[in-house]
Amino acid sequence: QVQLVESGGGLVQAGGSLRLSCAASGIIFNIAHMGWYRQAPGKQRELVAAITSGGSTNYEGSVKGRFTISRDNAKKTVYLQMNSLKPEDTAVYICNLVDRKYGITYAYWGQGTQVTVSS
Repeated sequence: QVQLVESGGGLVQAGGSLRLSCAASGIIFNIAHMGWYRQAPGKQRELVAAITSGGSTNYEGSVKGRFTISRDNAKKTVYLQMNSLKPEDTAVYICNLVDRKYGITYAYWGQGTQVTVSS
């Protein structure tokens, strides 16, 4: 079974930084991409950032220039460096992994880690 273990969340003042980590383990065939979603109360879950197997990245508009996603393929780990944090970044951040097994796509989710940005 695939498991995603997240770390790095916490409480930070506006303008501060946090670095989230997500390590994958278990039977994984072929990682198509890994990414970070977030969900705040009363809002839909949204994609914050993703990185494909080829290294291409995608960011939600409000985090461009502030957040950076990266990965370590050997460790099957994805990171999210978050700088210049704003109160509106407050949310539960959830790691996502998309695996492909013989042409079939599977999505796995972490437990989530709370990020709280105070003003």
